[in-house]
Amino acid sequence: MSIFDYLRIWLAGARYSIVRTLMFRFDFIMWALVEFFWMAVNVLLVAVIYEHTESIAGWTRYEMLLLVGSSMLVQRFIMGFVWSNLFEMARNIRSGHFDFFLAQPGNPLVMVSTRKLDLDGLANAVVAAAVVLYAVRQLGLSPSIVELALYAFMLLCGFLINYAILLITVSLTFWLGAAQGIEGSYFTLMEFSRLPQQAFKGVGRLLFVWILPAVVVSNVPANTLIHGFDPLAALWLLAVTFAWLGLAIWVFNRGLRRYASASS
Repeated sequence: MSIFDYLRIWLAGARYSIVRTLMFRFDFIMWALVEFFWMAVNVLLVAVIYEHTESIAGWTRYEMLLLVGSSMLVQRFIMGFVWSNLFEMARNIRSGHFDFFLAQPGNPLVMVSTRKLDLDGLANAVVAAAVVLYAVRQLGLSPSIVELALYAFMLLCGFLINYAILLITVSLTFWLGAAQGIEGSYFTLMEFSRLPQQAFKGVGRLLFVWILPAVVVSNVPANTLIHGFDPLAALWLLAVTFAWLGLAIWVFNRGLRRYASASS
């Protein structure tokens, strides 16, 4: 299948998701509000903390707000584009319904990852973007088109890293037979993405900055807007993206060999 075939399939899935959302508008509004209030709590937490201090690990109030907004942008895109698809994959593996994806002519990983959208998550991406724009305005920043493009590209890297970690987490279902509780480990890890990397010292810095990519997914994009483009940080983020994405695809393919279909 060509990339245009995959695009047509994705657009068909997107149309189905929109129609389904319109059929269950109350669910959409309820979950969108739940996510909105969660985001509001994070923003208010920053405001409360900075009532008692001028900076945290060298980050001022609006620099921290930009960092939190960048983290929320990545999370909203994850929730909107792949979250429900991957955890539906876990249920399908247990039930044997994963055969449906194996019978399709496209790559199983692409087909299972892009089946539908969650519009409530995507709707709140607008709120996260507004937080970033507000912080940029308060900081008096005037990023160029190139810097904005670099920021967007680094957010994409953050999205792919999150996707890879989530895929590895869910792919454990091939071995464990269940994914309940595993998703909590993903959320726990990604909580660190709202913290500045300068706050980590010693073992914590080694673990969450260099080994696990929880911090770099938001710190590198935010620093690009605040301090300008850092080639070394960008190369590190790109290398981490390829490493984790390659590992995730390898784990998925290894798990696929263990899959016992409904027919077997």
